[in-house]
Amino acid sequence: MSATIHRLDARTAPPSLEPMVQLVAGDLNLVNAVILDRMQSQIPLIPELAGHLIAGGGKRMRPMLTLASARLLGYSGNRHHRLAAAVEFIHTATLLHDDVVDGSDLRRGKRTANLIWGNPASVLVGDFLFSRSFELMVEDGSLKVLKILSNASAVIAEGEVNQLTAARRIDIGEERYLDIIGAKTAALFAAACRIAAVVAERPEAEEAALDAYGRNLGIAFQLVDDAIDYVSDAGTMGKDAGDDFREGKATLPVILAYARGSAGDRTFWKAAMEGHRASDDDFAHAVSLIKSSHAVDDTLARARHYGQRAIDALGGFAGGAAKDAMVEAVEFAVARAY
Repeated sequence: MSATIHRLDARTAPPSLEPMVQLVAGDLNLVNAVILDRMQSQIPLIPELAGHLIAGGGKRMRPMLTLASARLLGYSGNRHHRLAAAVEFIHTATLLHDDVVDGSDLRRGKRTANLIWGNPASVLVGDFLFSRSFELMVEDGSLKVLKILSNASAVIAEGEVNQLTAARRIDIGEERYLDIIGAKTAALFAAACRIAAVVAERPEAEEAALDAYGRNLGIAFQLVDDAIDYVSDAGTMGKDAGDDFREGKATLPVILAYARGSAGDRTFWKAAMEGHRASDDDFAHAVSLIKSSHAVDDTLARARHYGQRAIDALGGFAGGAAKDAMVEAVEFAVARAY
């Protein structure tokens, strides 16, 4: 293998996810066929509700990472198709559960499943999709793959519980925040990439490199998501602006603004996170405090740092269309805020 160095800020044209989409298009069609087949049930509500979210405009980022990683390694089999579907089922199940926990009304610009069908149905269909994902893992027959994906599922749940217990608190600090997003977002990105090295029977070092790529990309991705909650709108984000603020989530922009604020600013943030300052005017004031404290700028700077770490993790792999697409996917994830 020949190492190549990429820089996150070297591209002149706006980065796009399109090279990765084109790279894995044929494989993704096969993955989608697995998803469609395995979300079926004799209970009509299950495919109806699952299809609402699965067909709801998501980028399929996580299964595409499995497919792109397999392409990077030159894997020519087909095990990764079912495993990429398992990854998407895990992700979709967590979204269904998250929207119930958060009381969300909008997901990818559409009404959430819990708003349409209610919380009990959303939770139970999420459980169904988790079960389908484990069926696919078992059918693959690799205990190592099963261990990686089952561990990721447990870590995601831990991250969500950690976030739940941190809700309405302003004093969680940056370290705990990074623990939360590392678990609830980055763990599945990492597992999605790593399993490609397992099915391709590549050395442990390559497994670890793909794990690092996915993990750092996942952290960068979530940092950007949390930043744009304060600088974007529902049309851009696919959710209501200020959702994190009203749900009392102390994301990094809030943590930084609180740390840098005056005594009056801190009083506001404490009241806001506890749910006592949740009006549109309060959100506008929160945005002004975040802007004046440069909290979004510094959150995005951290995202670029983790994005560069993701790109660096690919340094030992030979160049080519797959590597270029994976690098540009990182650049796209970070550039979404601009």
